[in-house]
Amino acid sequence: MSKTNGSYEKSIVVDGLTKKFVGFTAVDGISFDVRRGEIFGFLGPNGSGKSTTIRMLCGILEPSGGNASVLGIDVAAHPEEIKQRIGYMSQKFSLYDDLTVIENLDFYGGIYGLKNDHLAGRKDFVLEMAGLKGREHELAANLSTGWKQRLALGCAIIHEPEMVFLDEPTGGVDPVSRRNFWEMLYHMAETGTTLFVTTHYMDEAEHCHRLGFIYQGKMIALGTPDQLKQQHMRGEVIEIAIDTSQEALRAVVGAPGVDEAYFYGATIHAKVGSVKRDMPAVGKHLKSLGFKGFSVQSVQPSLEDVFVNLIQDTR
Repeated sequence: MSKTNGSYEKSIVVDGLTKKFVGFTAVDGISFDVRRGEIFGFLGPNGSGKSTTIRMLCGILEPSGGNASVLGIDVAAHPEEIKQRIGYMSQKFSLYDDLTVIENLDFYGGIYGLKNDHLAGRKDFVLEMAGLKGREHELAANLSTGWKQRLALGCAIIHEPEMVFLDEPTGGVDPVSRRNFWEMLYHMAETGTTLFVTTHYMDEAEHCHRLGFIYQGKMIALGTPDQLKQQHMRGEVIEIAIDTSQEALRAVVGAPGVDEAYFYGATIHAKVGSVKRDMPAVGKHLKSLGFKGFSVQSVQPSLEDVFVNLIQDTR
């Protein structure tokens, strides 16, 4: 693996990585890489192998087969070295509720061996970056979810890691806090930090540089958001603004030309072979069943549409 100015060009290289447990294979021979300074989104439904993959890359779980390196370090041979070089933020935030903001930072700084002026400087940086100045002496337990999220990120990066793993970091966080959090991630990536993010919010996935889709332990797609939409979306998509009930969904599924349909926020998305041919037929079908006050329009496929399409193709 080549180096550039003393840093590895690829922060993660995975080749045939596998993890087997008694009776099943959680991760099945996946291969991908993550470039330095990239925001890499890792997507998949619950039980698909996301967390198992992260635990192997963080040096927590030993792989059953294949190879993987993080920051040029072999994950199987030197797991403890990896743990010192990376940051990790879980959905539960891993904070100590009975400690204050500053005490949490002191604790995590101490774990990574930060002392004296270096620790003080990093605490000042985190407080400024996360907007926590003035809250230093608040108990973590008393912070809102959004502020806890900022503090958890600060604890994860207090030792200036080159690589940060974020496992569902915005779960349960309000939309404004989510947006502010991602602005911090963009800034980190711009300054050279590599970010490996799992998320179930497809609007967040749209802002990743590249994405990997994992399903039943296998990597089923890899590329930029635009590449995935172009390469893995068969057919076209229409959006039906209608009562999002099971009755309405069944009606759309039964409409002529509809390959599949699913709830999409407050609407229903349907995949059809041709918008020009099938969209009028869907509207006519719904009217024939007595539905009123709905609208049907053509929309560009979203990553969620691509994801549903990929899952259907693998079944």
